[in-house]
Amino acid sequence: MSLFPTQYSTLSAAALRLYIEQAYGFTGLTCRYLLRGVSDTYVLEGSAAKYILKIYREAHRSLDEIRGEVALLTLLCDNGARVAAPLADAAGEYVQHFAAAEGSRHGVLFAYAEGNSVYTLSDAQLRTVGREMARVHNCTAGLQLPYPRPIYNVATTLTGPLQVLEPSFQAYPEGLTYLRELAAAVERKLAEFDLGAFGYGYCQYDFLPKNFHFDAQDALTFFDFDFAGQGYLVNDVMSFFVHFFLDRYYKGVPPAEAERAFAVFLAGYREVRPLSEAELAAIPYLGVMFWTFYLGFAAENFDDWSNFFFTPRYIQERVALIKQWVEWYGVG
Repeated sequence: MSLFPTQYSTLSAAALRLYIEQAYGFTGLTCRYLLRGVSDTYVLEGSAAKYILKIYREAHRSLDEIRGEVALLTLLCDNGARVAAPLADAAGEYVQHFAAAEGSRHGVLFAYAEGNSVYTLSDAQLRTVGREMARVHNCTAGLQLPYPRPIYNVATTLTGPLQVLEPSFQAYPEGLTYLRELAAAVERKLAEFDLGAFGYGYCQYDFLPKNFHFDAQDALTFFDFDFAGQGYLVNDVMSFFVHFFLDRYYKGVPPAEAERAFAVFLAGYREVRPLSEAELAAIPYLGVMFWTFYLGFAAENFDDWSNFFFTPRYIQERVALIKQWVEWYGVG
């Protein structure tokens, strides 16, 4: 009997443990399935070290895109950036290949980012995030990798996602109308900036506390560069600014405290790399693009990842959140 068509299989943690031990020359590992997303994440642990194994899906990331992520992270590590390093196997290969039920899947083993995510950051931690993000940007500014990666522009973060979202708003057409009108206003406003003067290169595009750890000595490690792609580097500053917005929106953090904390982060960033006032002024508009992109991404990956939360209620709540962003930061 031939295999029935499959679109998202789950690879065995026990089999992956054996595979990694053989490929890397390790012994005595344990392996457990950590997270199902648009790709799969496993934790491997031995007596002396801990690792993260990411198993990608062709529907989400092509082999060349994965090679691009590895090349970017390797360059960052070589230049002293605080990122979780991809690890080569005994043969010097970074990307592993698996014949899964749905076809080829590829995996990369990463060093584990020691510590934990911190959501209420001290001033010292805020400055560290700023400095280390700037060091990443000093490495990626003007860089051109020999592999394809996502590009973040108006087409990919506004107009494209809104086309993808259209079927999801059948019961809430006024929400889609609002987003379309907002996108047009953002595009008009961006045209007023001298975007050619903005820092451009590879941004991580998801610099939220869930994607970095502080260890017991307050050493920082960034991880999860799955969305890394070409765009304005201030996009990363914007995505960290989203953290302070969410603190206000969900936790009731006073605006003055959110602004003060962001200023501490920003001062750390500017110790290492300049950031213009024009780039900062663009953050509210780039933020609309960020929210629209990830909403479209959830719609696009409904079958494989977002179906447990991407409901009509979620869509209305997300539009309400975007409206609050617009009100607080004067978009329009």
